Amino acid sequence: MPGNEKRGANTDPDPDPAPYLFLTFEMKRADMSRPYDAKKSFWVPDGDGGFLEGMLESENGGKVQVTVGHEKKVFKKEQIQQVNPRKFEKCEDMSNLTYLNEASVLHNLRSRYQAKLIYTYSGLFCVAINPYKRYPIYTTTAVKIYLGKRRNEVPPHLFAISDTAYRNMLTKGLCQSILVTGESGAGKTENTKKVISYFAMVGARESKKVKDASKVSLEDQIVQTNPILEAFGNAKTARNDNSSRFGKFIRIHFNIKGKLAGCDIETYLLEKARITFQQEVERSYH
Repeated sequence: MPGNEKRGANTDPDPDPAPYLFLTFEMKRADMSRPYDAKKSFWVPDGDGGFLEGMLESENGGKVQVTVGHEKKVFKKEQIQQVNPRKFEKCEDMSNLTYLNEASVLHNLRSRYQAKLIYTYSGLFCVAINPYKRYPIYTTTAVKIYLGKRRNEVPPHLFAISDTAYRNMLTKGLCQSILVTGESGAGKTENTKKVISYFAMVGARESKKVKDASKVSLEDQIVQTNPILEAFGNAKTARNDNSSRFGKFIRIHFNIKGKLAGCDIETYLLEKARITFQQEVERSYH
């Protein structure tokens, strides 16, 4: 998951994050113009683990004939899955889909990903797909979009999840937890850093006296702990050049005013065997 670096001088304005967060009218119009029949549109397996959209032509017992493109194919009835109405194309929250089946979920994630929309909700979960490119969606401008907003008021984003947890902590006075999980290379480490950076920005303390301006602030210290941990606990694997080979449990402490008060990190399950042996395409710790 790319970071929030931007090109140009520090005085340059942040790039506009809107194209990577919001659906455009042109996208919606193009999706609505595609042919659809509520009774005949179905997903069929493509033979490679994916699905293709087709039109149901006939049904005979446990077999169905479906037209895919210009070709007619026969499938078992239990192999086909219903297509959602076009108004749900690139849906921000997949729990709202009329037909919540595997094909519809995969299609929705893929269509949003192709439109450079890498975050999608699925109920309480936020699904992130690694674009392997740098998108300007972690800048200060992006933070301002989500600051103090409800989740249904803004597009899906990790910042929306973080802000919800922060507001719940302030209003309810209870500890909040965010679980970041996924396979190797999915972006767990980078997303965790973005969560920490968001809390560092929204919970930044007021500036001290001028004589203390040269000291590193607490929020900067918290953000800067990650490179140290990565140097000793991350390694190149077959799937990821910067794979975390250990688990992290991070506690960020706030005072009663919602300002950062401290942080502690517990590490566990370090892959010690990597020090003495690695696979052919892998390396030891950085």
